Amino acid sequence: MAELIDTHAHLFYEHFEGDLPEVLARARAAGVAAVVAIGTTAESSARCVELAGRFEGVWATAGVHPNEALQARPDGRERVAALLAGPRVVGVGETGLDRHWKDTPFDVQEEWFAWHMELGRATGLPVVIHSRDCEADMLRVLRAAYDEHGPIKGVMHSFVGTAAAAEAYVAMGLYLSFAGMLTYKNAAELRAVASTVPRDRLLVETDSPYLPPVPMRGKRNEPAYVRYTAEALAQAQGASPEELAAVTTRNARALFGLGE
Repeated sequence: MAELIDTHAHLFYEHFEGDLPEVLARARAAGVAAVVAIGTTAESSARCVELAGRFEGVWATAGVHPNEALQARPDGRERVAALLAGPRVVGVGETGLDRHWKDTPFDVQEEWFAWHMELGRATGLPVVIHSRDCEADMLRVLRAAYDEHGPIKGVMHSFVGTAAAAEAYVAMGLYLSFAGMLTYKNAAELRAVASTVPRDRLLVETDSPYLPPVPMRGKRNEPAYVRYTAEALAQAQGASPEELAAVTTRNARALFGLGE
């Protein structure tokens, strides 16, 4: 079975409290060699670090999601920065921008996003970027960072943007990660965009427990299901599932510095 890596899963969520060992066992049985557990607050980031230390094949990120930034504790930044020194912490985030929800004023989101990107540059870790309903804003912010600092080490997670945005992000050095939406009946345009992305910039993810792919719609998403997204991405790319798995796994190991 071709090896895959789920580059974005929220394993700390209460959805997995009762059966996380079984969830990870099913992932291994499905050929998922590694899972990147994504933090969204200082507290959940610490939980991800703890899970990475406890379970084989789990790695962690640390960061504050844009929709959580306004509620962050005063010491939140210090706690996130300290977590990044951990031996199994492989990324900064989840960070980014979001105009869908109104939990955090947009100027506050931008300031936190800039701080995360600076952390990424300082540590050499990739930045895990969330972008929802704000493509023009995201392109503006990332182009400014690119113009000032050069190529951006990171990934646009759960990518659903336009072909023009995909091309721009790749040109700035970013990877694009595709989640379960790629399998949906109404996602023909997204599959068309995915077909144009260079293979050395492709990743796959679940965004567990959200966005279950076809044929798992209506169920809790989990890392084992990343295979369905990988199969859809392979079809869009005109590749075999084995070829696509090898490419995305190689890319994930390169971006996040994951050990075998």
